[in-house]
Amino acid sequence: MTTLLREAKDGIAVLTLHRPDKLNALDYALIDALEAALDELEADRAVRAVILTGSGDRAFSAGADIDEFAGSVEAGVERALRDFVRRGQRLTRQIEGYPKPLIVAVNGIAFGAGCEITEAAPLALASDRARFAKPEIRLGFPPPFGGQMILTAEPIDAQQAVSIGLVNRVVEHTALLSDARLLADQIARHSPAAVAACLRSVTRGLNVSIDEGLAIEATQFAAMVPTPDIRRGIDAFLSRRKG
Repeated sequence: MTTLLREAKDGIAVLTLHRPDKLNALDYALIDALEAALDELEADRAVRAVILTGSGDRAFSAGADIDEFAGSVEAGVERALRDFVRRGQRLTRQIEGYPKPLIVAVNGIAFGAGCEITEAAPLALASDRARFAKPEIRLGFPPPFGGQMILTAEPIDAQQAVSIGLVNRVVEHTALLSDARLLADQIARHSPAAVAACLRSVTRGLNVSIDEGLAIEATQFAAMVPTPDIRRGIDAFLSRRKG
């Protein structure tokens, strides 16, 4: 049975982590499948936005598959770094730098790697049933896929998550996917090149000085000047004003 479900409609792709019996825990095969699917969707010009969610009502993802991870730890440092840490960091880096709008729809618990994926994504909506935690410290190691909230291991609810900026908005559980689709559709109406330029401006400008950040922003603007997208946008604005 596939552990990653995939569908696309009207320019929006939905990827669903599908290991409900394991609370959608990320084993190595699922991480690899998710990376490959994101690569394919990035190259698919018909896809304008991607939604990532979990199967069932209980979990977005409970985190890494500890049963599998334990075998890598037993094999030693190099094996654990190669199998687990580098694989997970590659995924969160891919999500953070993704050139298309990627919306995480958190439908339940998002612990460990599930929380780290949420942090890496540019946009996240949470069900009012969602809960977030970084319990790795209880297992004797720091969160390895990049993340915050790393010392107490205590879970927070969706309202706390939105208050600290972990997610953009909390919605009713039954409306989660429809609201995610609405948000994706609102973004997908715009020029894909302009959307990608906006995402690059933010991602590349996060951890630099204000001068460097403004230079990155200017570079992305300059890249759009020769394109037909900017001309169409300006012409449409001027036409509406004259009308």
